[in-house]
Amino acid sequence: MRKLTLAGFALATALTAGCASQASQESIDEAQASANSAEQTANQALNTANDANARANNAQQTAEQALSAARAAQKSANEANERAKRMLQKASQK
Repeated sequence: MRKLTLAGFALATALTAGCASQASQESIDEAQASANSAEQTANQALNTANDANARANNAQQTAEQALSAARAAQKSANEANERAKRMLQKASQK
């Protein structure tokens, strides 16, 4: 009887360990799936950030070109104003 009781305890322990092992494996699988999902989300975020950075760089280049064109236009306008002033001075002297 004692051997049967010990065998029963051993069997119950083995079954409990097997269930715990199965639950542990399921937890590991679930954690791995969560980690894979998080990695995929992080990669998507990185790609989005890289795209945004490229667009920002393009916008900066466009802004610099516009600023350069505006400076050139300002220089031309200043030169035209100077010529107009000289012409007015010459006309007023006549």
